[in-house]
Amino acid sequence: MSSHESKRDALKSPEIPEGEKLRLAKLRSLRLLDTGEDIRFDRLTRLTGRIFQAPICVISLVDEDRQWFKSCVGLTVSEMPRSMSFCGHAITGTDVLIVEDALEDERFFDNPMVLNDPHIRFYAGCPLILDQRKLGTLCIADHSPRSLDQEQIDILRDLASLVEQELAATLMATKDELTGLENRRGFLALAQQSLQLCTRQGFPVSLLYLDLDHFKTINDLHGHGEGDRVLITFADRIKHICRDSDVVARLGGDEFVLLLINSTREQSEAAIHRIKEALMHDNRLSGKTYDIDFSYGITSYQPERHETIAELLADGNALMHEIKLLRCEDQYCGNGTATPSAAAVSPGSGFANRFQEPTG
Repeated sequence: MSSHESKRDALKSPEIPEGEKLRLAKLRSLRLLDTGEDIRFDRLTRLTGRIFQAPICVISLVDEDRQWFKSCVGLTVSEMPRSMSFCGHAITGTDVLIVEDALEDERFFDNPMVLNDPHIRFYAGCPLILDQRKLGTLCIADHSPRSLDQEQIDILRDLASLVEQELAATLMATKDELTGLENRRGFLALAQQSLQLCTRQGFPVSLLYLDLDHFKTINDLHGHGEGDRVLITFADRIKHICRDSDVVARLGGDEFVLLLINSTREQSEAAIHRIKEALMHDNRLSGKTYDIDFSYGITSYQPERHETIAELLADGNALMHEIKLLRCEDQYCGNGTATPSAAAVSPGSGFANRFQEPTG
């Protein structure tokens, strides 16, 4: 029986950590929430459970209103409200949180996880930290009271550091190393989430597919180091005009994509125009023998046509390449010596208006 004689009107919910918005931003940048099983994380939960002979072992990520289990042994649910989570308390501290007997702990004695299935009595959770942000925990739990000695606490910390390494590797796997933008994998994951949100809210969405002009020629004549400089400059100009809600990626080579959230066609064309203007300014000041320029296609999201972001991306890719081919024919760019005028596909031009209509 609990030594607490009276019941509270509500659970003692975890406090909100300092810098919560930045913590959530870092968590969501991993693109792990609501993803499927992953052997890398499952192996670590199984190992932790065996080492501690604990019936419950979880890699938990603490979202805004829930804790979600990336990997779990011993529980049948995949998430639970943050307000009743042990891990929500664990990420507010600086060290491993140990609850030897939940029935005797003022924070948890009336928690449904304690009073009902799975009847947690013991809990130990080590915060998972990435870029100084506590994203969740590696935790173990038991149905009977327990304690940990210092060596066991150190082992739990070591195992948590292995989980942190996998989280860091996951983050790197979604980023383009050269430009710092999302890569194709990161774009598909993040853009799909954004697309689902916009579908529910009825927001307009535009996909801008961009392809650098004469990039191979720049590499051949000036070297790959100069080509990298062009990619970085182009990425910086794109990032500068985008909002936090937009999704920007380098898909590979000289191809880039922007998913503009809650953006009308006119706003999307204006974004292209701002990128063009910034590049023209750079070109005037660079003193280089070549100009940085690009071709593009604008595809409007249509829920009845684009069930997934991959389908929207495929339409954007096809449109951009059709426009680039026609542009080359009009501007004799096949010889690699002439740089087509930015006005050739500038917003509002006849060429652009012919081919930038929504597909469908």
